[in-house]
Amino acid sequence: MKNKVELSYSVPLELWQVELEIKRSKFLTLANNASSRKEADDFVRSLRELHPQASHVCWAYIAGAPNTTVRSMSDDGEPSGTAGMPMLKVIEHSGYGDIVVAVVRYFGGTKLGTGGLQRAYSDAVAQVLVDMPTKIKVSRSHLKFIYDYEFEGAVSRLIGRYDVENTQSEYGANVVTCIDVATSEFNDLKAELINTTSGKINILADED
Repeated sequence: MKNKVELSYSVPLELWQVELEIKRSKFLTLANNASSRKEADDFVRSLRELHPQASHVCWAYIAGAPNTTVRSMSDDGEPSGTAGMPMLKVIEHSGYGDIVVAVVRYFGGTKLGTGGLQRAYSDAVAQVLVDMPTKIKVSRSHLKFIYDYEFEGAVSRLIGRYDVENTQSEYGANVVTCIDVATSEFNDLKAELINTTSGKINILADED
């Protein structure tokens, strides 16, 4: 069964970072926007390149709406369960989506122990989220519809009243229009398209 679609949710606006020092170990924590697994992986890879001398680059991400299953984490050499999972739990409870967090650790010579590591990584992520700039992301559904030229003006005016992005039209034997509409308006727009054209429209919908 699919999860209920999140109609809107908060995401990071831009790269944000904080730095902690715990028993001489430096924890540089960075949060960024990542709407796909590739974006999250690329971000972590870039940090490894920027910090080749770091002891560990641990990370976690939720690439999509807060309830998406596209999420992952890594301890990157820290004892199992002491870094990635605590980090992931913090962002899971934050309500944010499209988010990747990474903690770059420079070991200071004093071991923190299993509990100390879990607290350190949890606290590091919690702190980076405190003042992180965010924005609201509107979930969108893709619509493709095919209709006769006689309805072109009416359809154009109709979709102009909705929260729509990425409108593209092709003109052949019929008009073929593709749009990304706010998921909250998805059903209303479909119904109005049918009414406006008296049912003389072929609607292909992708709600994923």
